[in-house]
Amino acid sequence: MADKAFAPIFDPKNVATRPIRTPKTAELVARNLRRMIIDGSLKDGDHLPHEAELMEHFSVSRPTLREAVRVLESERLVEVRRGSRSGARVCVPGAEVVARPASLLLELSGSTVADVFVAREGIEPLAARILATEGTEDDFDELERIVDEDIPAAHAADNLAAGTSAFHLRMVQLSGNATLAIIAGMLHEITERHTGAVITEKSRADKEQYEASYRLELRSCRRLIKLLRARDAEGAFTHWQKHMVNARASLLKDREDVQVRDILD
Repeated sequence: MADKAFAPIFDPKNVATRPIRTPKTAELVARNLRRMIIDGSLKDGDHLPHEAELMEHFSVSRPTLREAVRVLESERLVEVRRGSRSGARVCVPGAEVVARPASLLLELSGSTVADVFVAREGIEPLAARILATEGTEDDFDELERIVDEDIPAAHAADNLAAGTSAFHLRMVQLSGNATLAIIAGMLHEITERHTGAVITEKSRADKEQYEASYRLELRSCRRLIKLLRARDAEGAFTHWQKHMVNARASLLKDREDVQVRDILD
């Protein structure tokens, strides 16, 4: 009987030179604590049990436990206040934790603001479709409050971009799709800064046209909310896709080559 052939990586001759790394005890403890945070056993704002309790629970030494906590601290899952007797506090990260590294990657890759706005066109209309199906009346009421109160207040404070950007982001978050919400959160600062710069320039150049654009924005947002309340998923998708395309054309006119690094510097 012929010898059994092994794939190169499973060649018995190579096994001794390719040992499988066994996780350190601290990594295993960190993994257990991380799972407790993900599962919700430990919630945002909770303090981890005292060291003595954790050492006994995991049967580990103090140095091992502290190394595990440092792993979670590096992942921004816990916050440790040195000298505090309360110990480590759970802090569930939001999109802002990944927003800065993601922005840096976009800067390093030479991405343009146009890239970001095109990406948003793939995110927001889809979120609107989901929200029309899965959203609650409370969700729609919240969006309506943003349109009726927050956006006008931002406009009055000469910070319209903050108000409109908040509506866009919150709409995606309310869709309940965590992945879309995280991506939208990553792109939020870039789009808000660019929108703010363009709005400032337009308001100075032609105040009447700027005010007309502002009123059009409000009408479009209210139209979306009406479609959401009617549970018209396809109507909401189509309307918001058109809105996003029109917004991109307006906000990127003569600025198609502006790079992300120019916005964030």
